[in-house]
Amino acid sequence: MASTTDFKKGMCFIFKGDIYSIKSFQHVKPGKGPAFVRTKLKNVKTGRIIENTFNSGVRIDEVRVERRPYQFLYRDDMGLNVMNNETFEQISIPEEMVENSDLMKEGQIIEINFHADEEMPLTAEMPAGVELLVTYTIEGEKGNTASSTALKPATVETGAEIMVPMFIKEGDIIKVDTNNRTYSERVKK
Repeated sequence: MASTTDFKKGMCFIFKGDIYSIKSFQHVKPGKGPAFVRTKLKNVKTGRIIENTFNSGVRIDEVRVERRPYQFLYRDDMGLNVMNNETFEQISIPEEMVENSDLMKEGQIIEINFHADEEMPLTAEMPAGVELLVTYTIEGEKGNTASSTALKPATVETGAEIMVPMFIKEGDIIKVDTNNRTYSERVKK
């Protein structure tokens, strides 16, 4: 058993008969009345996100989770096929389980959280940033390339479209923040 003081992003617990993962939470102490915790929860089976408020100190049934690295191999009709690098066991997980999965390229390492008792994949996370090759973008306008405030669309090697500064051109390698799908920096070779 855990309480609301133990909440952290990614924590899994049983709520209303299903397993939920914490997407975000905020402890609130109003001027009047007791403290509470405002949360956004994701149902790990359906992917549905709900908002819920817990009174401070409420006890919850935490799900024991094991975190394991897996290598992304390929996509097919079943979803994403990944392999455990230690045991070489291959499994298929639904594409919806990985947020911004269109930024994944073959060979990418992702972290999958498993329900320790049932060996069921619950959630999967990409690294915070990935390096991707720009395969298509329009040329920057003359005089507009020095500023990083003007943005243009660029297609990366995975087929995803990212907004990048005007000075980025085809063939550049860029670092993309996987949490909010934004350009971070140009990678020097």
